[in-house]
Amino acid sequence: MNSKFSDVLVLDDEPERQLALKTSLEFMGLNCHIFDFVTWLQQGRNFDLSKIGLVMIGQSSLPIALDKLITELRVGQRPLPKLLLCEWSELDSSDLLQLGILGSFLPPYRYNTFIDLLHRCHVFFNREEAERQPAIECEGFVGQSERICDIRNLIAQVACRDVSVLITGESGTGKEVVARGLHQHSPRCDKPFVPVNCGAIPSELLESELFGHEKGAFTGAISSRAGRFELADGGTLFLDEIGDMPLPMQVKLLRVLQERQFERVGGSRTLEVDVRIITATHKNLEKMIVTGEFREDLYYRLNVFPIEMPPLRERVEDLPLLIAEFSKRLESQGLGGLQFLPDALESLRRHPWPGNVRELSNLLERLAIINPGGVIGVSELPPKFRHVDEPDPARYEVAQGHVSMNDETQGASSSSVRLDSLPHSWQQGMDLKQYLENMEQQLIEQALDQSAQVVARAARVLGIRRTTLVEKMRKYGIVRL
Repeated sequence: MNSKFSDVLVLDDEPERQLALKTSLEFMGLNCHIFDFVTWLQQGRNFDLSKIGLVMIGQSSLPIALDKLITELRVGQRPLPKLLLCEWSELDSSDLLQLGILGSFLPPYRYNTFIDLLHRCHVFFNREEAERQPAIECEGFVGQSERICDIRNLIAQVACRDVSVLITGESGTGKEVVARGLHQHSPRCDKPFVPVNCGAIPSELLESELFGHEKGAFTGAISSRAGRFELADGGTLFLDEIGDMPLPMQVKLLRVLQERQFERVGGSRTLEVDVRIITATHKNLEKMIVTGEFREDLYYRLNVFPIEMPPLRERVEDLPLLIAEFSKRLESQGLGGLQFLPDALESLRRHPWPGNVRELSNLLERLAIINPGGVIGVSELPPKFRHVDEPDPARYEVAQGHVSMNDETQGASSSSVRLDSLPHSWQQGMDLKQYLENMEQQLIEQALDQSAQVVARAARVLGIRRTTLVEKMRKYGIVRL
């Protein structure tokens, strides 16, 4: 039972049972508050229920409405978990859980039975707290799938605890985003968050990078330099790709975690450090322990609270929210937003996403550059992302005398206009320049219609530069709809 709510309230009119419960509960380290029903009805409104974790209800010598009494045993909107010490026939069994009644504790009283009931109360309390607790939001951490909601709950539970967290999962799943979220919601949020990619730093430089060095410690050390541990003092140090850390450095890291002290490279002065360690890896550290590539004692130091990130293929229901989030970022960078047709979105759902969220981000950036502000259909997706057929190929074809669109990989489209005969006015002479300009204007308007009014795409259809098309639109007074 949560130590914060280790007080038990007993309402009962039987003195012998009161005494037996008081002795047993206090022996288990629980604070016991016992009232008979008359006293509770007189004094109960002034009793502080916020510290109560369990209510035990026995026999009443008064004709009371038990359901009304039970309804009042709550803290705010949270009903307190309750156990019945006798049978109450007037209670409907279908309403018990709604009233917070989790079971009965009847003679013979056994320790194991009571522990099981206490565990039920603990689960009930935690569930109620989770349902009433506002959802934690981490910048950049998007999704409403069950796995993502579970991770949000884990972040809410551990963020304020000064313990080490190990985040595992495939590359590109957002491990650093979770690490930053843990820091943002911790008491250290006003102190530095210092990330270090252990796999990106050469092994001979990693010690200096983490612990700093003194002047002259090695060739090129022309001045003293603080390491990442010093820079993160009071805050959070995020060691990404911890599985790539060489064994000699693992030994030194373990010593720092145990003693909270270290020396700079080439120095003799011991420095104290207060940092929270969050680590991440895409590797299986338990297998690495078996092969001797990772220290077991360090693993258990780091893996106090594990968080496993799901791959994107296991939470494809989050794709629309992720696409909307990335589109907002692209718009803030000056690129157009993106909208996906249903078939294109279904095609993305079927993609295996080996690169996870990072692969999705790169795809959307590419599409935003090629189709600024455009609507994305199946044919606009790169070939490897097309897992369904184009439902309407005709939209990319036009009738004779209109613009003809080639495959998107050509970078341009050919267009042709066939005249069956000269205009009737040819015998009196014709203005060829004006006629060609009229045809050019019609082709531009058709290209814009076929390209959802996206100038860059219409320019590719016509096989001209975007700036050239803009000038021609200005010349003919063509305005996008």
